[in-house]
Amino acid sequence: MSKSFGTITNDVSKAIGSLRRDIPETIQSFNALAKASLSPGVLSALDKELIALAIGVSSRCDACIGFHVKALIRLGVSREQLMETLAVCTYMGGGPALMYAAEAVRAYEELSVGKSATAST
Repeated sequence: MSKSFGTITNDVSKAIGSLRRDIPETIQSFNALAKASLSPGVLSALDKELIALAIGVSSRCDACIGFHVKALIRLGVSREQLMETLAVCTYMGGGPALMYAAEAVRAYEELSVGKSATAST
């Protein structure tokens, strides 16, 4: 059976809710780090999310792929931007990165359903 990135991100979000309850300072600090790191600066928020996705692909992290693809869709990533990022991942990471680049494409296709502006091209 094929994995669902919607299910993966929902399940991980629930588990993070438990962490938020049990180690709130850690989760608050992580969230502050994420917010500061991903805020637009010299690099746009979209560029920063593409970098985060590339690291998620290279780290072979399904949940990272799901969360960052969701953010990229929300930011209006084009299929071409996604594909160029995944090409660099494949170049730098070889075969294993190619397998997770394919997973990122699956996540994009699954999570883009119903989002006409991002599902085209």
